[in-house]
Amino acid sequence: MNREILRIALPAIVANITIPLLGLVDTAIAGHLAGATLIGAMAVASMVFNLIYWNFGFLRMGTSGLTAQAYGAGNHTAAATLLAQTSALAALIGIGIMALQVPLLWVTMRVIGASTEVESLASAYYRIVIWGAVPTLVMMSIKGWLLGMQDSRGAMEVSIVVNVLNIVASLVAAYPLGLGFEGIAYGTLAAQWLGLVYAAAIVWLRFRRIVRITPWREALRFKGAGQLLRLNGNIFARSTLLMIVNLAVVAIGARSGDLILAVNALIQHLNTLYAYFLDGIAFAGEALVGKYVGRGNTERLRLCVRRLFLWGVILAVGFTLLYTFPQLIFSLLTDDPTVRAAALDYRLWCALLPAAGLAAFVWDGVFIGLAYGRGMLIAVTAACALFFALYAILPASMGNHRLWLAFVIYLAARGIVQTWLYRRKQLC
Repeated sequence: MNREILRIALPAIVANITIPLLGLVDTAIAGHLAGATLIGAMAVASMVFNLIYWNFGFLRMGTSGLTAQAYGAGNHTAAATLLAQTSALAALIGIGIMALQVPLLWVTMRVIGASTEVESLASAYYRIVIWGAVPTLVMMSIKGWLLGMQDSRGAMEVSIVVNVLNIVASLVAAYPLGLGFEGIAYGTLAAQWLGLVYAAAIVWLRFRRIVRITPWREALRFKGAGQLLRLNGNIFARSTLLMIVNLAVVAIGARSGDLILAVNALIQHLNTLYAYFLDGIAFAGEALVGKYVGRGNTERLRLCVRRLFLWGVILAVGFTLLYTFPQLIFSLLTDDPTVRAAALDYRLWCALLPAAGLAAFVWDGVFIGLAYGRGMLIAVTAACALFFALYAILPASMGNHRLWLAFVIYLAARGIVQTWLYRRKQLC
């Protein structure tokens, strides 16, 4: 079981490292260009796209869980149908996002409430990168499908190619080409479209026999897609709530001034870095739990869950030790001594993030493999309500520490509720 987990988790972790690495590099470019203001602008721009794209995370998660179940059952026609349906749905959503880009920008900027300078810079970034909506969303569905087909290596290759292209193109555009902050955006856009071409090539070269048996007429009419749409609906609602909490973190920081906005962005990058490592374990859960559900092998499923948590604890301990002394990471992200000094006041919360988020991240992978989207939604709904209630009742004298105490408890609450739901589901 450990070998099966690591066979999927290690490529997923390698792929995921490139995602926060991209965010770290973008933040570092901004930080070295002009300090706190550009770091804040990058945080706001990233939040805008997270708000838009993460709400459609079901394109990856719903695809991986159901595809893994089809794979476990040996139903290649169902697997091919899922690839066609989710890719078509992703393309349609991407076209809709590009068509609605102006009102989407206005709404998100009004909610975040950043300073005029930060908003202007973030909006310039947005107007460029928004034209990559279609390839970004279609690649979500393709990577989810590859993971469900137990091809974590293929998903890894797509992520690495896209993010390495993004880093290189952003650096070249920002410095040698002299485009500055907007160069980061142009690099991102180019990588998204090139990445889609590469992802499609991976699918064709490795799974052409399955692609060729796709019942295109039924698939594109979404015939028999009831389970997919129900699962996606639950995951969409859950993702929306997650984004509301993350948006609140940015908005509260923005209303506290550019310095606190920059500090919160640095802490969020630490949380993102850890989350993408632990998501490697969760991805293994999606693929393997789904496979065992498809095969009807409950014994292996339960063993898989126990081993997933074992590997999750190992990662959490390592990151707790790393985040107890975050000075080096902060120094890599910005040259601004004021931002670095202010961020060090929050190292306690940095150290608590790994343990608080452990159960929630691992259970997410298990629940996706089970196609138990309703359970994920219930857990996040309860935790989200707790987050806002705590922030409201904690004393304002705590300052920005009030935000991070509420956030750490919110992460822990997600895992606690999911643990109860899993045990209840197993008893049923």
